[in-house]
Amino acid sequence: MTDDADATADAAAGVDEEEAVRTDGGDAAAAGADDVALDPWGSSTVADYRKLFEEFGIEEFDELLESVPNPHYLMRRGVIFGHRDYRPVAEAMREGEPFAALSGFMPTGDPHIGHKLVFDEIIWHQEQGGDAYGLIADLEAHAARGLTWAEIDEHSRDYLLSLLALGFDPEDGELYRQSDNRELQDLAFELGAEANFSEFQAIYGFDGETDVSHMQSVVTQMADILYPQLEEPKPTVIPVGPDQDPHVRLARDLATRMRYFKVTAAYASFECDDAERELVAAAYAALADDVEEGGNGDESVRCEDAADWLREHAPEPVDARESVVAKLEEAGMEPVRPRTRFFDRQATDDAFEALVEAVDGEKRVYEGHVDSFELDRAEAEELARQVELDHGGYGFVPPSSVYHRFMTGLTGGKMSSSVPASHISLLDDPAEGYDKVKSATTGGRETAEEQREKGGRADECPVYELYAYLLAGDDDEFATEVYEECVGGERLCGDCKEQAAVLMEEFLEEHQEKREEAEALLEDLDIDLDSDRQR
Repeated sequence: MTDDADATADAAAGVDEEEAVRTDGGDAAAAGADDVALDPWGSSTVADYRKLFEEFGIEEFDELLESVPNPHYLMRRGVIFGHRDYRPVAEAMREGEPFAALSGFMPTGDPHIGHKLVFDEIIWHQEQGGDAYGLIADLEAHAARGLTWAEIDEHSRDYLLSLLALGFDPEDGELYRQSDNRELQDLAFELGAEANFSEFQAIYGFDGETDVSHMQSVVTQMADILYPQLEEPKPTVIPVGPDQDPHVRLARDLATRMRYFKVTAAYASFECDDAERELVAAAYAALADDVEEGGNGDESVRCEDAADWLREHAPEPVDARESVVAKLEEAGMEPVRPRTRFFDRQATDDAFEALVEAVDGEKRVYEGHVDSFELDRAEAEELARQVELDHGGYGFVPPSSVYHRFMTGLTGGKMSSSVPASHISLLDDPAEGYDKVKSATTGGRETAEEQREKGGRADECPVYELYAYLLAGDDDEFATEVYEECVGGERLCGDCKEQAAVLMEEFLEEHQEKREEAEALLEDLDIDLDSDRQR
């Protein structure tokens, strides 16, 4: 969930046409990135973002862009390229209902232009009416990176000043440090009871050498992600780079495990897994019309009938077919009837009894679950959540996420905080920012003549990324103009970099002026930036 300063992008290469020599610094990094190993504390790169859709179930953001009111330019330009279950957030936006956005920052160095992507995403969600949260992941910085508390205090101040300078409204949002938030730590303790070391080992590669504080910082991050829902459950989005997806997936799992009830579709008294349920649904759909047309006074599909149909018509998946046929045969003449099931995951006795009482209409009560024949899935979900809240549960909605592309380093390859020339700090002297852009590699051709003939490679150019991600701001026409002039051969790299360098210098001047103005605002906030912790 934290946006690590060492997170990197696709390797890009190419230099200014005036230099007449092209440097290829990214091939090795890109080759290693093809494995798409998502490490929240490493320096992962993602050479092929399509693999994230295939391997991790991240969905393409373009598919729901039209459903997002007033989409941010990072969404419109494909910088925000993927999401996990963002639809409930977009719906809440459209309907004027509560939603939240949260992201965190591990204070390991200066905030830079890569972090600005996340700052902007939080601020935009706040402007759309969401509850906004920005947190300093100081426990993680201390446990996973070994920073001293004095170093953490200094970097934390810098991150918060930039967030405020860019437009975060602290009166309508919340800023906090993990180490100072007791509610957060209490929630982390409860979530820890639902997680185990084997799981951390599988997700993060932890082993016997991993210290306990590092593991504890993971549970704390899970609490961060769910923290906006402590007062009331609501759709919550976590804007992150794709390397943070393991945290999001674990948080979604823990949110589900904390729920009192699981609501599913069902067709008979016995329980099915997802694959089995699909097969029973197919059998019921195929047989129901025939039974009704028979008109013999017994208009029920029987479990044994469904078993016979599945043997003949549903050979795949084999394991699910064999297991569900056995269950159907054991149920025999029991009718197959669609119903909505409330499964007791970890409800108190009082909560389960209250749920049984709250389910109106025809129902069947079993040991461990309740079946309703009249409630649809959405009504059942809302009822289950309300009963849970009435009896001391959290009622968490699984958190959503959006994923932005990593920025390419100005020198080609990865953007790294340990290589000052590869990135622009939000604290850089504006003249230094100008010089870094002027020295940046590009996607240009080897000569000006070849550039005019073949066009530049804007899709491989760190300087064009600066326009698309930052310098063009909300002006899509300007970003498109730069791109088309580049690939059309009208724009040469020297002039392009000069324009970008001037815009970057102006941005840094303005941002740092606003940081100075934000000093007084930060002083008024209830956030301690002078830790008395040792080490």
